Amino acid sequence: MWWADPALASPPLLDLLDETERARHARFRLPADRDRYAVGRALARLLCARAAGCDPREVVFRLRCGHCDRPEPHGKPHPAGPAEGWELSVTHSGRKVGVALSRGLPVGLDVEQIADRDLDGLVRYALTERERAELDALAPAERAAGFFTYWARKEALLKATGQGLSGGLTSVEVSGPHTDAALLTWSGPAAPDHARLFDLDAGDGYRAALAVLAAPSVTVAVHDASPLLEAAHHGFAPQPGSPPAVP
Repeated sequence: MWWADPALASPPLLDLLDETERARHARFRLPADRDRYAVGRALARLLCARAAGCDPREVVFRLRCGHCDRPEPHGKPHPAGPAEGWELSVTHSGRKVGVALSRGLPVGLDVEQIADRDLDGLVRYALTERERAELDALAPAERAAGFFTYWARKEALLKATGQGLSGGLTSVEVSGPHTDAALLTWSGPAAPDHARLFDLDAGDGYRAALAVLAAPSVTVAVHDASPLLEAAHHGFAPQPGSPPAVP
């Protein structure tokens, strides 16, 4: 997976987006939202192109929802064209944009900026009874970070299946904030047979998690996307081959 700063948004990155993506980018009212979206989509296309050995403009994303049958395209992006067969997940919050890429294994990535906004209401919406009890046992100063640890783990799992938040955060129960990330229970027909869950270091003030729907052991490599985005800013096409070195 790759981390990026939305400050790396630039007009050349917008040129990598397709017509629908550029239209959605233009609808965002706040510049920060536009920057996060542009960097996330451009980075996803650059990574798929690098993996498939093609021009980024050849990469197509098909939107598929794992929860409903609304006729308009929506849901998790699935690479098509030369990058078909790769799986990805895009997330952003605050000054963090992340993209996870895997060959053939569904992935879900989520990052959350820690905040105290309406925490009690969010707890009722997102956590199971057991999770609420564990959160209440934390010291007050740890409560917000603990909650967003839960949220990031749960949303990563739901994004991996393609359901996203519409799948219901309380349908998934995960381990507590001070224990290793793990899926405990998953209710409902969309529960996968296997799922691996990992906490990621997104820096101070953030919590992040990665889910991979796989039974075998999984190796997670974390990269800095800055070199790839800066090369695109200067008009250099990404070259196929191994990913950037881990910093």
